[in-house]
Amino acid sequence: MEKSADVVIVGAGVAGLVAARDLVRNGVDVLALEARDRVGGRLLNGALPGGTPIEVGGQWVGPTQQHVMELIRELGLRTYPTYGDGEHIGEFRTTRSQYRGRIPKLNPLVLADIGQAQYRLDRIARQVAATDPWRAPQAEALDRQTFCTWLHRTARTTGGRDFFRLITEAVFSAEPEDMSALWAAFYVGAAGGLDQLINVAGAAQQDRVVGGTQRIALELAEELGDRVVLEAPVTDIDWQPAATSGVRVTTRSGLTVRAGRAVVAVPPPLAARIRFTPGLPGDRDQLVQRMPMGRVIKVNVAYDEPFWRRAGLSGQANSTHRPFGTVFDNTPHDGSCGVLVGFLEGRHADAGSRMNADERRAQVINDLVGYFGPKARNPIAYIERDWAEEEYSRGCYGAFAMPGTLTRFGPVLRRPVGPLHWAGTETATRWAGYIDGAAESGHRVADEILPRLS
Repeated sequence: MEKSADVVIVGAGVAGLVAARDLVRNGVDVLALEARDRVGGRLLNGALPGGTPIEVGGQWVGPTQQHVMELIRELGLRTYPTYGDGEHIGEFRTTRSQYRGRIPKLNPLVLADIGQAQYRLDRIARQVAATDPWRAPQAEALDRQTFCTWLHRTARTTGGRDFFRLITEAVFSAEPEDMSALWAAFYVGAAGGLDQLINVAGAAQQDRVVGGTQRIALELAEELGDRVVLEAPVTDIDWQPAATSGVRVTTRSGLTVRAGRAVVAVPPPLAARIRFTPGLPGDRDQLVQRMPMGRVIKVNVAYDEPFWRRAGLSGQANSTHRPFGTVFDNTPHDGSCGVLVGFLEGRHADAGSRMNADERRAQVINDLVGYFGPKARNPIAYIERDWAEEEYSRGCYGAFAMPGTLTRFGPVLRRPVGPLHWAGTETATRWAGYIDGAAESGHRVADEILPRLS
């Protein structure tokens, strides 16, 4: 079967759907091809006992994330705050504490070390322009080293280094050894500082969408109607260097689409699996070879009620030694049951994926009992998602740049190649890696294309 359109979009996550919506609203004929049997990409709702939706993919939004918050308002969706009343649990090496506010009870020397390291990271992040971090004054020096090397030179205590390893796993679902220090600085700067990434109130984890965040994608797809084609994994894109030559996109399902332009709105490692004819310029190909995905197994554990609240606990817990190192209260808006959500991230996801399902479940439940006591032993539901096993994600939360990537190949991250345009949260200049970044990239690529169609 062959179809035609002005613009064909590869991927119906938030980036692709926002781009399609913007183009359609400007009178452009668009077709969006999605490999899965659903829309949303890394946004996905599961179901709790009784059918209440629960997020098994990306879920949080925050007040400074202007693109996604505006999108939520436009779509008529509502948000509600992440539960945070009560004491948080912090386990750092051999010390366990319960505390309120932002700062756990730690050795004063460790706290001072964390504070000075964060100050230096935030200062560098402010100097790294989100649009072109490879031009920053310290770009070459930062990009030559891993984030781990930078942390070992900056944090002076073992406790301080452990804290930043936990933060790296929680924010990037990767290890400090994996990524460029320049990428880490860019990512922190794109969010407005480290506190914006790790805090709840006023920051990235402040709010959730009533009915689950996949509703954003579902509502966008509903508006686009039959312009979204599911179960159409793209295998080939034929294009010519002249931007006016158009493209021919072929899917595994047998559909071929001819269009004037194409938007590739999938993570860099997945874009690298599409066969381009002729081959892409060397810099573009080298870039995507150096941007792997993070690795995370997300687990929602449901109980009859949020028993931790009666104990005066917020449900938020962190540990530098437990594999299930970050936990939040994820109780749904309707209060039908209590839910704790947590993550096996980076190396812990590596280890967890090699366990069988029963072993992995036992590890998670044991860690929850360690945090919240014996009442955590008997959940009514256990829902997990290993995003590295997803054929059309191959990881979460997003891709990251390895050392040397940004200064050598960063300028081609967003640059069109003839009739080909690039979207996705990794290409954002604000809130890269988040739903907001995906929405920003969709708006950008539509703005990029519209003048070229007139």
